[in-house]
Amino acid sequence: MTATLPFWKRKSLAEMSNAEWESLCDGCGRCCLHKLRDEETGALAFTNVACRLLDTKTCRCTDYTHRHREVPDCVRLTPEALAEIDWLPPSCAYRRLAEGRDLPPWHPLLTGDPGSVHRAGASVSERAVRETEGGALENHVVAWPGRMPRPRAVGRRLETEISR
Repeated sequence: MTATLPFWKRKSLAEMSNAEWESLCDGCGRCCLHKLRDEETGALAFTNVACRLLDTKTCRCTDYTHRHREVPDCVRLTPEALAEIDWLPPSCAYRRLAEGRDLPPWHPLLTGDPGSVHRAGASVSERAVRETEGGALENHVVAWPGRMPRPRAVGRRLETEISR
């Protein structure tokens, strides 16, 4: 019975192969948005300003292999690091699985389609601004990256797209 379950339901995050771990990323780009933290209160604020390496149309890193060299503060996400990270969006597969929840319905591992994350309105595509165009981060504070996405499509159309 367990052999028929998908890997993310059979294995812990620590047990996953590198390929399985990497496939958990739905390509939404939300984790690549700059965040601000109040030094006194620790409060977190999301912005709509993307890391300079994020392609804001495809929501993919333009230099994923060398991202830590190009952007030294780019976080290396590991199962161990998840316990310390409080800024992953609520739709993030890594966060959801670490919290004992399932993948969101638009996730490409469920739909078989990398475009489903965009059609569901879960990605930063058409919502993020490039780092070079952003100006002061304080002028770009937004709430949506820290909320569960509201689907752009409605009713049966979204259900049909996601069930494919």
